Amino acid sequence: MKKFIKTLKNIWSIEELRNKILFTLLLIFIYRVGSFIVLPGIDPNKLANLTESTKGGMLGLLDAFVGGAFSKASIFALGIMPYISASIFMQLMTILVPQMQKVQKEGDSGRKKINQWTRYLTVVVTAFQAAAYIGYLKSPGNVEALIPSFSAYFVVSTVVILTVGTLFVMWLGEKITDKGLGNGTSIIIMMGILARLPESFLQEWTSRATRGGGGLLIFLIEIAFLISIIMGLIMLIQGTRRVPVNYAKQIVGNRQFGGARNFLPLKVNASGVMPIIFAQAILFLPTIFSGFTGGGWAKYFTDHTNVVYMIVYSTCVIAFTFLYTALIFNPKQMAEDLKRSNGFIPGVKPGQPTADYIGTIMDRITLPGAVLLAFVGILPGIFQLVFNTQQGFASFYGGTSLLIMVGVILDTLQQIETQLLMRQYDGLMNTGRIQGRQATTSAI
Repeated sequence: MKKFIKTLKNIWSIEELRNKILFTLLLIFIYRVGSFIVLPGIDPNKLANLTESTKGGMLGLLDAFVGGAFSKASIFALGIMPYISASIFMQLMTILVPQMQKVQKEGDSGRKKINQWTRYLTVVVTAFQAAAYIGYLKSPGNVEALIPSFSAYFVVSTVVILTVGTLFVMWLGEKITDKGLGNGTSIIIMMGILARLPESFLQEWTSRATRGGGGLLIFLIEIAFLISIIMGLIMLIQGTRRVPVNYAKQIVGNRQFGGARNFLPLKVNASGVMPIIFAQAILFLPTIFSGFTGGGWAKYFTDHTNVVYMIVYSTCVIAFTFLYTALIFNPKQMAEDLKRSNGFIPGVKPGQPTADYIGTIMDRITLPGAVLLAFVGILPGIFQLVFNTQQGFASFYGGTSLLIMVGVILDTLQQIETQLLMRQYDGLMNTGRIQGRQATTSAI
């Protein structure tokens, strides 16, 4: 406890770090306040059906990402998700399109161009999603919340406000990244997820307490499992395979360079959370084709506790993990970089043999990483099925929400620890260093 209090004092004593923390908290507060401001033309007292219809499925996941703003018909109802979609699309384009690769390699000017194109694409994506959201609000069961006297202006005003709201949230994220602490976009998503945590815990506690028959003991067991899963996710995110690398000695003048032994860290989960997002998007398509009703054969893809859903979902996650890792990981480029810096792997020839060796190792560690990632994705359904937990509470046992939360917290703690070590303070841990995700996408 003394070590913890001393660490907090060290953090607060650093003026730059203290200002970053306060600035980040201020912008998060502004974002959370905006999440409760209802769109013009909607009666907030008649949103009960909208709140109920967004529980579970892809809409429930979207509502969790925006901190309940979707079900509240808030001005931030779409949150930062259109920007995430645009960022993912642009990142894939820089991998698949040679012309985009050239722009990206132009350095700072190239990154500025891609960021500007991403913002333009965000406006287009937000406008389309706003139109779809209006259609959803006018669907049976939700249309009662619309105020008839405002119907003439509702469509235009809602599209404009939702688009401006998303751009404002995107601006908040960029400001947090520039002047605050951590990756702004990731922190905004994490705060939206955490906003649901107290309510979910309270609902589960109340549910267990009213059932009796050892319900409170089961609740404690659930908390213990949750802590274990979080520890396992930390290992999955930080897990690396260290490949030894030697650097040849070079003598320049009277000085000797190189000759050091280092390691090439290959991450077990190099694709991050992207395979889970892609798999959920694919499984959401049957629901769209069935008219959002989830009836017929589409019901298998909306029920997270269904065995068919778990099998198909796990298969998609494993497939997307290999696909996305192949897109972002280039062993040939890595081998060329090692050769250019006079580095080599002991016992392996430089050039193509090194690329083949790195690719083989990456394939071997990607398989267990993909299986673990798929298991994390279906954990909420498993716990809801086994322990009969509340759906909101079960969503924190794994899946995209918990994976993003753990990754963002690790990234933020890593930045704090770096600030402490730069000023010759002790780190946050007695032994070892905190490692972030080193995410493959800047959006998440």
